[in-house]
Amino acid sequence: MSDSFREQCFMCDDGATRIRLVLQDCMEGMMSLVEPESVDVVVTSPPYNIGVSYSTYDDTIDRPTYLDWLRSWGKAVHSRLSADGSLFLNMGGKPTDPWIPWEVAFTLRDTFSLQNVIHWIKAISIDRDSVGQQVELSNDISVGHYKPITSERFLNDCHEYVFHFTKHGKTPIDRLAVGVPYQDKSNIGRWESATQDLRCRGNTWFIPYKTIQNRQKERPHPATFPPRLPEMCIKLHGLERCRLVMDPFLGIGNTAMACLSLRKAFIGFELDENYFDDAVARVSLALSAGREGHPSLFDDIEP
Repeated sequence: MSDSFREQCFMCDDGATRIRLVLQDCMEGMMSLVEPESVDVVVTSPPYNIGVSYSTYDDTIDRPTYLDWLRSWGKAVHSRLSADGSLFLNMGGKPTDPWIPWEVAFTLRDTFSLQNVIHWIKAISIDRDSVGQQVELSNDISVGHYKPITSERFLNDCHEYVFHFTKHGKTPIDRLAVGVPYQDKSNIGRWESATQDLRCRGNTWFIPYKTIQNRQKERPHPATFPPRLPEMCIKLHGLERCRLVMDPFLGIGNTAMACLSLRKAFIGFELDENYFDDAVARVSLALSAGREGHPSLFDDIEP
């Protein structure tokens, strides 16, 4: 075990749900601290290898080395995932190199089945004239957050992938756990499957970031997803079938925050001491706020 190894454990208010944060390389940690086939859901976002300025990690290694590393990582995750477990892998690219997410997906093809491809929409514009008469929309709207691109070639990048991998492609999911009401209520009862005012959301998920005033203080990690993203992934897998959630790339702890909200056991690994300390502080603050009756700190989106 490396000299930098540290861990911090928290117990939720139910006295039974443990949130375990570990400062350790995830490959070493998964092999030494996680039992084979004990994890039901993995929600994570590895480095994309696009030159992001992490605190210590070099995000510019050559592509073959990066993909070989992810291939080994995938095999380690596979060994820890239960037979009907789910790996939700968030991947993004950049306009000058859009192939990265799909190169990663193809690299993991020999280890996993790709069961669903979810499109995480971070910002979207909706034209009033496009939504029809049934929706009361008085103006064109633009909602969400994105990093503007100044270019004569590329569009602003407002989207990332979430690849849903399973061991055999036959893992049942709880589609209505993240469902939405029918826009046209006449569908209820008209279709055999429409027995209630709730339908499958589909594979496009609009999840914006919360507006922040100071990135260094409020979102010090350069590549995070909002807690609502892992929360929806865990719900989609099925809360009743979820005993343990893992995030091998913990970052500042947003998957841990989702597990706090859902009261699901969690283990996460982080190699960078600064991000690890941020994750520990955020989980501790959220637990304290909950016990003192303050508004929830679990969510990271606009009300």
